[in-house]
Amino acid sequence: MKTIRQDISIMKTDIPVMKADAPRMKTAIMLVSEAGLASARLLLKEFPEAEIFTPRHEDGCTHIESTGSFTVENFNRYDTFIFIGAMGICVRSIAPCVKNKYTDPAVICVDSTGRYAISVLSGHIGGANELTAAIAGALGAEPVITTQSDLTGLWALDKLPGRFGWFPILNVDASALRLAELAQTREEKMKACMNEPIRLFVSGKPTALLLEVRDKGTDWLEAHLPPHVEVFYRLKDIEVSRFQLVLCVSPQVHYIEGTPSICYVPRMVHVGIGLARQAGPVKEVTEEILDRLKEYGIPRQAIASIATIDAKRDEPVVKSLQKEYDICFYTAEELAATDVPHPSKTVMKHMGTPSVSEAAALLSSGNSELIMPKRKGGNYTVAAAINIRALRRGHIEIVGAGPGDPDLISVRGREMLEKADLILYAGSLVPRELTLCAKPGATVRSSASMDLEEQFALMKEFYDKGKFIVRLHTGDPCIYGAIQEQMNYFDRYGMSYHITPGISSFQAAAAALKSQFTIPEKVQSIILTRGEGRTPMPEREKLHLMARSQSTMCIFLSAGIAEQVQAELLQEYPETTPVAVCYHLTWPDERIFRGELKDLARIVKENNLTLTTMIVVGEAIGNREGLSRLYAHEFKHLFRK
Repeated sequence: MKTIRQDISIMKTDIPVMKADAPRMKTAIMLVSEAGLASARLLLKEFPEAEIFTPRHEDGCTHIESTGSFTVENFNRYDTFIFIGAMGICVRSIAPCVKNKYTDPAVICVDSTGRYAISVLSGHIGGANELTAAIAGALGAEPVITTQSDLTGLWALDKLPGRFGWFPILNVDASALRLAELAQTREEKMKACMNEPIRLFVSGKPTALLLEVRDKGTDWLEAHLPPHVEVFYRLKDIEVSRFQLVLCVSPQVHYIEGTPSICYVPRMVHVGIGLARQAGPVKEVTEEILDRLKEYGIPRQAIASIATIDAKRDEPVVKSLQKEYDICFYTAEELAATDVPHPSKTVMKHMGTPSVSEAAALLSSGNSELIMPKRKGGNYTVAAAINIRALRRGHIEIVGAGPGDPDLISVRGREMLEKADLILYAGSLVPRELTLCAKPGATVRSSASMDLEEQFALMKEFYDKGKFIVRLHTGDPCIYGAIQEQMNYFDRYGMSYHITPGISSFQAAAAALKSQFTIPEKVQSIILTRGEGRTPMPEREKLHLMARSQSTMCIFLSAGIAEQVQAELLQEYPETTPVAVCYHLTWPDERIFRGELKDLARIVKENNLTLTTMIVVGEAIGNREGLSRLYAHEFKHLFRK
C-alpha cells in the first residue's frame, strides 16, 4: 500500500489554542424555551463574555425575530452557540449552516429544565465536549458526549495539535489522497486524510508511538497511554510490520512506507544563519534557507527561532524572516565563545568569530549538538539545533510530597511518581505509602541513611542512562527542603531538573486547626521560620525580633529547642497568646495540642514531640473575629457590580 505525505494543518491555526493573550471566546446563548431563563442567566455569570438572545422580551436579554434566522445569519460570527430548549429546534436552526468540523463553531444544547447538557457539534476541534462538561458543572446537569474517543478514553488525534501547539504532517494511502484531491478547501482535504488514521486508532489497531523529544504533550501521552499503543524513542527500534498506524512527535518528519502515520511537529528547532552582505534576491535566499532544512526532515513549522550575528540586523533577508519568525541576535564575542564543529578562518577574518550559523543555533537552543550542521549556499550558511529542554535525556524532578497524607500530593506530583524510573524519597520524613504508585520495574530507595554524595551518585547513575528521576521531599521542597545542596550539584554538571511544589505543613496546620492565618484588621502576615539550633540564624531573623510584628508565626524544626523558642517569643508575645503544637500533620497518627504560649515547652516535653512537629503561634488560631467584607452584597468588584 503506497503512502503519500500531506503537509497540511488540521487546525484553524497551527499555534496552540490556549494562549495567555488570546481574545475571549464569543458565545451566543440561544434562549428557546422560557422555562430555561434561569439556566441562561446562570450561564451568563459563568461565561461573562456571552450574550443571551431570545425571541421573547426578557430583562437582560437581546431580542431577536427568530432563533433560526439569527443562527443562519450569525453562525460564523460566534465561537460557541448554547441552545436552551428542545434538541429538535437546535438541530433545525443549525442544519443549513453546518459545513465541517474544522470551521463550524461549538454547539451545545441544554434542555429547558437544566438536567442535560449535550455536545451537538464540533466536539473536538471546536471544543464543544469540554464546554459541555463546564456547562454541566455550572448547572449541576449531566453532560452527554457521544464522540467515540471521549467515551473510550482515547486521544482525539485531530485535537492534539491545538492542545499542545504541534503541527500535523500526514502520511496517508493513495485512496485517502484521491479523496483529498476532490476536496474544495484545506479543511476538507484534512478531513479526508485524517479519517483513516482516526478510524484505525479508535478501533484499537496496533499503534506505534515514536517520541523523539520531550515536552508537556509527550509527557501527557505517556501518562495516558491506551493499551493498543506501544512507545518507542528511536525510529530504528520500531518493527513497522507489527503496526497498522504510527504516531510520531518530532521536529524531524519521518515518512514510513506502507503504513499510515501522523507526525506531530513541535516548535523546538533553533536555526542559525550566516549571510553575505546584501544577500539576495531576498525571496529566493529566504526560501532556499528554509528549504535546506527539509534535507534533514525539518519542516518550517518546527522553527522556534532564527538567530544570527547582530551585525546583520539590518540585512534585507533578516528583515524578511523577521515577519514570520522570532529573530535573536548575538555579538561576535558571544558567538566566538561557543565551540562549533566547523569553524571558519574566513568568517573569523570578516566577522570576528569563527562561526555564525552553527554558533547562533547552539546558543539559541542551549544545546551542544546540531541536528543539522552548517550547510552552505551561494551567499548564506544555515545550521539547526533542538532546544536542549526538549531532548530525551535524563531528568530530575524534585517533588513536594505534601505533609504526609498520600492524597495531598499534587496531581502533577503523582504523575511524576508514576512515570519515574528512580524514586529517591526522604525516608525519615516521607511515608513510604507515597511511593506505592511507582510503575512496575521502577527503583524505589530511601535516602534516610545516605549522605549527599551517595544520593547524588545514585541519581547521576540513572541520569546518565537517560532515565527519569524523582527526588521526593516532604511538604514543599523549597521550604526547609534541603534541596539547595542538590541543585548545586545539578547545576555544576549541567543536569536537567525541575521543581514540583507541594503543600507545606504550615498549610496543613491551618486546615487542621480550622483557622484562617490571615484575618482582616487582626493579622495579615504569616512568618515561616525556625528556632536557632545547630544551624545559626541570621542576626536580623532572631525569633524575638520577628515576634515584634505579632504575626501568625509557623515555626519549623524546633521541637527539640522548645524552651528556647518559648523564652524568645515571650519577649514580644503575651504569655496568653494561643499556640498549637502539631505532630505528624495529616499522618494516621496526627496529634494536635493547643494551649497558651506560656505552656509551649511543657506541651512539647510531656508528649515527647520531636521530628515532624510544627509550632504555630498567634491570635489567628481559632479566631472568628475580623470577618472579611469580600462577599458582602455592597462590596463591588470586577465580577460583581
